[in-house]
Amino acid sequence: MILATLLMAVRAILRNLMRSFLTMLGVVIGVGAVVALVSIAQGATESVTASIASMGSNMLTVSPGAARRGGMRTPSVPFKMEDVAAIQRDIRGLAAIAPSGSRSVMLVYGNKNWRASVTGSTEDYIRVRNYSIATGREMTSSDVRSASTVCMIGATTKKELFGSQDAIGQEIRVDNKVTCEIIGIFKPKGEGGMGQDQDDLVVMPLGAFQKRIVGNRDVSSIFVSVEDGRPSSLVKDQITALMRERRRIGRGAEDDFNVRDITELMATIEESSKMMTMLLSAITGVSLIVGGIGIMNIMLVSVTERTREIGTRLAIGATGWEVLFQFLVEAVMLSTLGGCIGVILGVGGAAIASKFLSMPFVIVPWIIVVAFISSAVIGVVTGFLPARKAANLNPIEALRHE
Repeated sequence: MILATLLMAVRAILRNLMRSFLTMLGVVIGVGAVVALVSIAQGATESVTASIASMGSNMLTVSPGAARRGGMRTPSVPFKMEDVAAIQRDIRGLAAIAPSGSRSVMLVYGNKNWRASVTGSTEDYIRVRNYSIATGREMTSSDVRSASTVCMIGATTKKELFGSQDAIGQEIRVDNKVTCEIIGIFKPKGEGGMGQDQDDLVVMPLGAFQKRIVGNRDVSSIFVSVEDGRPSSLVKDQITALMRERRRIGRGAEDDFNVRDITELMATIEESSKMMTMLLSAITGVSLIVGGIGIMNIMLVSVTERTREIGTRLAIGATGWEVLFQFLVEAVMLSTLGGCIGVILGVGGAAIASKFLSMPFVIVPWIIVVAFISSAVIGVVTGFLPARKAANLNPIEALRHE
């Protein structure tokens, strides 16, 4: 009986193929939109998260900032090397620490020039900021102690100044103040979490940067890498307390520095992504409801058109349950077929969008399952009323229907 009912449902759908397609179009659009938008949102989240993670693992950034004192904003006060030494001495659980200063300067090589960010730091900068060397060598502690005029450059800087030429051993002029020998080329990292090009940089020993470029011993940022297994939030609180003590900030007064935790930023982005996914699912889910109403309307019309057919089945012995089951199967088949087409179109649309937006293509299995089940449930819910109307028809009245 079930097989015969399925065959009758298929024949009824194929009998008017165009109307059947238009009937399930709302479900196709709803399911496709849900799958595509959630997949694109997930891909965008993974792209941003990966970009932030590439900035450094378990990293805290300590930077000076302005504060309000007596109703007025105080100027930003840079750190000193003594602050860095205090963090190294008093804070436990640090894997590495890299004091740094940075400035945008003009780089010159031969007849080419390029403006890039020059950073002065220590040998731990590579480790903290998650960089690695493609060719050449890293900056060593000996280079830092002697304030050698050597530097490592990013892939973008190398491309702009040297093209395909080997840059190792070449010398570039930095800010028309110092000549720097290139000892290493960083592996490409791409864009950072804020859209900046992480490959457009020059890194040199902090002492050389302070003496030759900026002319002072200020430290503009302190990058701290936390040991695996140690809560970064705990280290953040300890550094905050230490810096408040060293900078003589009274109880209740506003900090004149910032300690940013990459882990907290990533958690915030993931939470925002979940909320956005739920919002997108709710909005596009409206299309599924509209599609279900469309299926119900067409099925009601179909019951009216097929009144004599229903009357004949009832007259030759079919039960009301068998008629109800037949129309319910037709509604479910329309909605589930629409769900299948919608899933295919949604995944395909997400793949195309991801390619054009240059972000990861992510298939979210749970949203596909939810969208498909939702389409089947909508078929049952919206198909029940027309099926019940067909099952309750009086056989005599149905046979007399014109």
